Amino acid sequence: MPSLIAIWIATTITFIILTKLPTGIEADSFGKAGLAALVFGLLNALTSWFINNTFVNFLTLGMVALVGNTILFALSAFLVPGFRLRKGILSAALGALGIIFINGIVLVIVRAIIPGAS
Repeated sequence: MPSLIAIWIATTITFIILTKLPTGIEADSFGKAGLAALVFGLLNALTSWFINNTFVNFLTLGMVALVGNTILFALSAFLVPGFRLRKGILSAALGALGIIFINGIVLVIVRAIIPGAS
């Protein structure tokens, strides 16, 4: 359970970082960013069997992961009021890239801070 909480905290921090960058991603509050991160995580858990499939990503050079995360990011913005994509699909694609790169770094830091979250 601490691992799931660490992943959610890292994703929330990543969403907050993405709202501060010129990506066109906006959140009304930290709570909205946290809720959007939770929705993104749940959607990702439901579709990870395909999006994060190593063989599929190898064959497509990671494009399935990028497109899949873009769709999930846009769907999260659609489902969470107060979390918006100002530039539409471009903001969703930038958010997906941010999730791929920034979230990995933030997750390492969060796991180092929270004991037992490995």
